[in-house]
Amino acid sequence: MTTEGRDEGGARAADARDTEAARAAHDRAVYIISVAAELAGVHPQTLRIYERKGLVRPQRTSGNTRRYSQADIERLQTIQSLTEEGINLAGVKRIIELQREIDALEDRIDDLQAQLERRRAIPMPGRRISAAIVPLRTSGRFPWEDRR
Repeated sequence: MTTEGRDEGGARAADARDTEAARAAHDRAVYIISVAAELAGVHPQTLRIYERKGLVRPQRTSGNTRRYSQADIERLQTIQSLTEEGINLAGVKRIIELQREIDALEDRIDDLQAQLERRRAIPMPGRRISAAIVPLRTSGRFPWEDRR
């Protein structure tokens, strides 16, 4: 492996670590219910209703206090936006479930594309590298053809 390859791999690893750290910070539950409600633009009682309906699942402290993450706040803002458009909570819940499924499928597509790219990078005997069309026969005759 060249020095460039190692630098590139190290950069990718650093990017992955940064992404993981950002995701962890995004999912860290730090907001109490009153702050979360204010950030989301709803009443704290509305957050309790959303929790009962399964729209949001705040983490709990050892004292059983609700704590919301930035991801929860963003979800609450999405819920608020959808309900303002006239969608009921059952519809909002279904939209969120479908969005989760879409996200999972997109992740799966990315994984499969990465696997395919890795396999294409492996030289295989008998596999043509180019996509050129090659005639079936270039010379010679098949035994069943008329000889004239």
